[in-house]
Amino acid sequence: ENILYDLRLRTTVVNTVDPRIVIVDIDEESLAKEGRWPWRRDKLAYLVDMLFDYYNIKLLGFDVVFSEPDSSAGIELLEKMASGPLQKDADFLSTLETMRPQLSFDDMFAKSLENRPIVLGYFASHIIEKTPEVGMLPTSLAAADGLPFSPLLFKGQSYAANLPKLQSAAMSGGFFNNPSVDEDGVYRRLPLLINYNHQLYEALSLALYRTLLGMPEIKFVTGEGYGGENNIDSHLEGLDIEGFHIPVDDSSTLLVPYRGRQGSFPYVSATDVLNGVADVEKLKDKIVILGTSAAGLLDLRVTPVQNIYAGVEVHANILSGLLDRTIKSRPSYILAIELSELLLICLIAVLVFSRLPVFLSAIMFGVLLVGGIAFNFYCWAIWNIDTLLATPITLLTALYGIQLFFGFFFESQKKKQLGNMFGQYIPPELVEQMSQSDEQFSLKGESREMTVLFSDVRGFTTISEGMEPQELCELINGILTPVTRVIHEHNGTIDKYIGDAIMAFWGAPMHNPQHAAYAVRAGLAILQTLNTIQQDFKAKGWPEVDIGIGLNTGKMSVGNMGSQFRIAYTVMGDAVNLGSRLEGLTKQYGVKMIVSESTLMAAPEFTYRELDIVRVKGKHKPITIYEPLGAIEDISPEQLQILELLNQGLHSYRQQQWGAAQIIFEQLAKQHPNDKLYSIYLERIAYYLEYPPETGWDGVFTHTSK
Repeated sequence: ENILYDLRLRTTVVNTVDPRIVIVDIDEESLAKEGRWPWRRDKLAYLVDMLFDYYNIKLLGFDVVFSEPDSSAGIELLEKMASGPLQKDADFLSTLETMRPQLSFDDMFAKSLENRPIVLGYFASHIIEKTPEVGMLPTSLAAADGLPFSPLLFKGQSYAANLPKLQSAAMSGGFFNNPSVDEDGVYRRLPLLINYNHQLYEALSLALYRTLLGMPEIKFVTGEGYGGENNIDSHLEGLDIEGFHIPVDDSSTLLVPYRGRQGSFPYVSATDVLNGVADVEKLKDKIVILGTSAAGLLDLRVTPVQNIYAGVEVHANILSGLLDRTIKSRPSYILAIELSELLLICLIAVLVFSRLPVFLSAIMFGVLLVGGIAFNFYCWAIWNIDTLLATPITLLTALYGIQLFFGFFFESQKKKQLGNMFGQYIPPELVEQMSQSDEQFSLKGESREMTVLFSDVRGFTTISEGMEPQELCELINGILTPVTRVIHEHNGTIDKYIGDAIMAFWGAPMHNPQHAAYAVRAGLAILQTLNTIQQDFKAKGWPEVDIGIGLNTGKMSVGNMGSQFRIAYTVMGDAVNLGSRLEGLTKQYGVKMIVSESTLMAAPEFTYRELDIVRVKGKHKPITIYEPLGAIEDISPEQLQILELLNQGLHSYRQQQWGAAQIIFEQLAKQHPNDKLYSIYLERIAYYLEYPPETGWDGVFTHTSK
């Protein structure tokens, strides 16, 4: 249910920025410029003054706690001296009293909080701990003992709150931690109330909402109406604030109404506010929450919309949902609807599936499945109701599957065995095509015309030396998973993973006359996916990675190969080895993908750039190598002109017309200074001008390394 809940949420989020709420971020830039956290309270006082007096914000909330006094000014030491060895020094005592206002940073901070709409955050632990309570809690909402539903609320065991002088100066306060994190660690819901020492306290987001409205009274809604001494129902259903019903469950927990990924609210760096360089219009009349996105301050959460998500935005999302009145809920009557839905599914399975032909039962199953999902999404998006999704889908699928199993057991046995033979190498879609094909498939070795692909991460050894083992595993998975997905999407067969490299092939186990074209498309798609991979790695602070791809087409041996201890479905042969060699040449030519002439001949629907005629290590026969640029229809006239000029340069080079070739390659290098290919030929020409090649030189370059 959690997985499908997250999927539904990601599918239906509005993905728009809410300008009403601004995050003043204690980000990495702020820490670098203003110093490590916590900052001195006089600086925080100045920050508050700037926000209200210069930027004219409407409301300020703190997603941080100030539970310890600020002793950075040394006021405590001076006071000890005044009551000790210097207690009779009149000059010292007079000077201390004069300087006290400038040295008491906590007093300065408290003064900046006074008479302003400010809500302080604090930590309320629901885990039984031996740690003592620190600081002072804000004023409670109500006495818990008089409310019959209070035993169902999360019970606070201890707290780390703000200094009394700070909390007393602020207008309100709210807890910012989440005692209702799901078992998988994901922030899907958060309680609005907590019961501590027989008193009810509110969450930071609720405190901000009430402060914005002028601190209106909260009415507790139960099954029979508003909670009170005459209400015997202990089931909490919602909170009523000025006629707005906030739906919660019996523990006061609501579903966090995420707007989208991190960045759903404008961010302003705290250091920009302190220095007065932030955009005034961005902050004017806005609700501001001071929090942090810096990884070192440990306020990053796992949410349904993003695995690494600033905790301060969780509170901002709840506040935004309260302002929009778009809080999702599971009302008490929804259980009856869900049970009726499950009963209906069972009746359909028993009375309908078993009596329909296979084709019609499949259509019925699809209609019910799509209809159930559509109804679920409709309830979620239109009625703001959260209903079970995985349970009815699982039940429907299981019942349909049982019917299908008994109907096709004997007929499909052979096809299932075929899937078991090849399922670990190829995507499910290809297994299905094979099962519907009249072609005979076998694991026995045979020779076929195929295309092989090698993909390798450049400089992986250097990258791995600077990473922890667990982080390195995540990095490898972050590369291999999307690349494998692309190969599967293009009907490729994964041969094996070799460390950071992938080997795949096309043309087996299912014959594919267009194996070369599929392979080239897959290679180009992998390079497009690389951009996404690099963006994800950059966001995680990982080093940038690059990929080299080699493709070759030719006769290969394919089948189960290995030993009596381990066997695998794989390809072998000279054509396979050449594919590996071509991948190794990508770095030398400064390109990301190289194919052989045989691949070019088998996939003529693409435009290629000729790179060289080479002899790879271990081979005597020269081959022409190319770089695929894309489908013919996608190539611009400018690219075609460059290719024509390059071909002229290559022709002059191979005819030993060094001067003409040099002019062409210098022109190309000037137009494209970052293209390594042109500098390679300019270096060769310069060498041959000084040391002319031997008679009979054929223009072939011999590579002596892999």
